[in-house]
Amino acid sequence: MSLYSGECLLQLAQRCMKHQRQMEQIHSLVITNGHLVYHPNASSPHQKWMPTLLYNALIKAQSHHIQTQHKTLLLFTHMLENQAPPNSYTFPPLLKSYPPITLGTALHSQALKRGLLSDPFILTSLLALYARNNHLAHARRVFEEVPLFCIVSCNAMLNAFSTNGNMEAAMSLFESMSHRDVVSWTTLVNGFALNGNFGAAIRFFGQMMMMTHEDCLVKPNEATYVSVLSSCANLDGEAALDCGKQVHGYIVANEVNLGVFLGTSLINFYGKMGCLNYAVNVFNLMVSRAVCTWNAMISSLASNGREKEALDMFEKMKLQGLRPNSITFVAVLTACARGSFVREGLELFRSMSHEFQVVPIMKHYGCVIDLLGRAGYVQEAADIIRNMPFQPDASVLGAFLGACRIHGAIELGEEIGKKELKLQTQHCGQYVILSSMNAEKERWDHAADLRKEMMEAGIQKIPAYSMVHLR
Repeated sequence: MSLYSGECLLQLAQRCMKHQRQMEQIHSLVITNGHLVYHPNASSPHQKWMPTLLYNALIKAQSHHIQTQHKTLLLFTHMLENQAPPNSYTFPPLLKSYPPITLGTALHSQALKRGLLSDPFILTSLLALYARNNHLAHARRVFEEVPLFCIVSCNAMLNAFSTNGNMEAAMSLFESMSHRDVVSWTTLVNGFALNGNFGAAIRFFGQMMMMTHEDCLVKPNEATYVSVLSSCANLDGEAALDCGKQVHGYIVANEVNLGVFLGTSLINFYGKMGCLNYAVNVFNLMVSRAVCTWNAMISSLASNGREKEALDMFEKMKLQGLRPNSITFVAVLTACARGSFVREGLELFRSMSHEFQVVPIMKHYGCVIDLLGRAGYVQEAADIIRNMPFQPDASVLGAFLGACRIHGAIELGEEIGKKELKLQTQHCGQYVILSSMNAEKERWDHAADLRKEMMEAGIQKIPAYSMVHLR
């Protein structure tokens, strides 16, 4: 006789769903007490379905934690081996645990085989899976199988269109919906922003606010504010600043909680708009701050001529016990480059992997090359480029060649530049910089040769343009 009944362990599992260690202990007890073996001839339906219920609880618990999401599929294979029949509660957490598309289609087949595709939660999860993997046609076919109007599946399809760049189809679906909630509106605002149409995102948010006055059920949430503030931050001019200030005013007037993501978005917005005092005020008002909040504040200081304060903020962040991430180092290295803090910048760059286990990526190398180049250490910058673990991209090479041009290191620029151009033949910017460098030193033959190489490679110079903002 089992020491722990299946009902008892199921109740424990449901209570401890988000506590990984306790769930591991419950999993062990479930196995040792033999509750995962399916008994088709059990006397009561409850006993017959107990293995399925326990497997569902274990799968759902593993799906809550990113580091254990892969175990959901392993549990599902054990479930099939033990002949415990999956039900409509089995598939949604499996599909939401980011399986590869091949395994996702296998799960789709399993749900079809067991006659579960009439369940809207399974269909919505499948729809989201196909959308994540850029299979928009598959997502649309799944959406068409939803038996009745379901706002959750409609919102999932809106998101599928938006994330795959089909805003025309997203708008068409949105307009055809008989009922829309805050998620519907926010999905479209975010969709325009994701596709670079920031003006449309702001205008659509304006339409939403008009609906808010007509229908009190449609009110923006934190995700809505974050999306529209991000759009305002990515536009230039007073109109974008005014819009962002109006959003902030609405947040204050309606006593909206200044959570981590909303506060961080406001700091980022004001930092990009050059309104540093507003950014500092928001930062000081926030009760709870995450690493992303500190990153936004450091970046705002660095981009508004307060480089020393950005470095001080970095030290304060560490004193708070927060661990810097990859984005933190981009912000703080940018501050070092703009403030000409060469020694501090190089020390930070070295500490990334040794002290904080952050592997430098292209952006970090670009910051260091910019740091050394601005200070005139072009030979040291060249040494770093030669020893990079990957080929420098156009931004890194452009920063280096720009430094060579400013400091007159023509030969060094040609040596590194021509070597990399062989690997990146389609970047016109580097050809133009090298040619201009030679022309400035009246090395007309070298300049002409580079222009000729561009023509032979079929590379067209991108025309420059100017923009003027009118009130």
